[in-house]
Amino acid sequence: MNAVNVRHSALWMVGAVIAFSLTAIAGREATSQLSGSALTISQLVFFRSVIGLVLITCVIFLRHGSNARTVISSQRLPLHFGRNFSHFCGQWCWFYGLALLPMAHVFAIEFTVPIWTALFASLILSESLTIKRIISITLGFIGVLIILRPGLVDIESASWVVLAGAVAYALSHTLTKRLAGIDSALTILFYMHIMQLPLALFLVAFDFSWPQGIAWLWVSMTAMAALSAHFCMAKALSLADAMIVMPMDFLRLPLIAVVGYFLYQESIDMFLLFGAAVMLFGNMLSLKEKPVASGSE
Repeated sequence: MNAVNVRHSALWMVGAVIAFSLTAIAGREATSQLSGSALTISQLVFFRSVIGLVLITCVIFLRHGSNARTVISSQRLPLHFGRNFSHFCGQWCWFYGLALLPMAHVFAIEFTVPIWTALFASLILSESLTIKRIISITLGFIGVLIILRPGLVDIESASWVVLAGAVAYALSHTLTKRLAGIDSALTILFYMHIMQLPLALFLVAFDFSWPQGIAWLWVSMTAMAALSAHFCMAKALSLADAMIVMPMDFLRLPLIAVVGYFLYQESIDMFLLFGAAVMLFGNMLSLKEKPVASGSE
């Protein structure tokens, strides 16, 4: 890993940040009771998997034609399943939180992901825990505590669901890093959708209904934005250590706070702004660090 790869990885993460924010907006609209045709969280996850699988399959065949079979072949199916199952749990918890909590609140809790990712990456990938990375992760955790203020304000039960999702996402990101050195981003995304589809089908089997009206638009947008986000994430993780890539995800918080303010009249308090500033400082500290070879490469 070198400085050029780190810069390219940062650019891919910018794309991921924007796409994840669009996913949040579309996901909330798809499950909003105000739409008159709201989907359940499980239905949203199911149709997202269906549309995403169609899209990624089309992309693979358009780009690789007769060689498409080589793209969708993998010798690491158990690793793919572990990655995709943990991601499935994470996304369900994430959409659940978006339906009940302010967007910035959900994203703030989710930003414990780099903390758990650092622990998983150290254990699973043998990545180096340098002093600057430890400081960066610590600042991120402090920023989240400033925003949530546990013990000073009541934390809703949905917040704990989102926190559980953050742990699941961290495991997923770590396994993505392992897979990125073996399979292509398209391969990872293909198996994500094809493996998550039966999991989602199990959840909606006894409560199935088709999206109505504009719900189709929001579900489709959710699938396309999420697919783009995960492609960008996989590319970023293939170029740099997970503990360098993931702190950049903190940039989503100020972005989604502004979106929530203008689209949903969600207030932005000083604690959120201060906590976001602390996390951003930690993020920049991590990015300025000279790349260090990890034991996994």
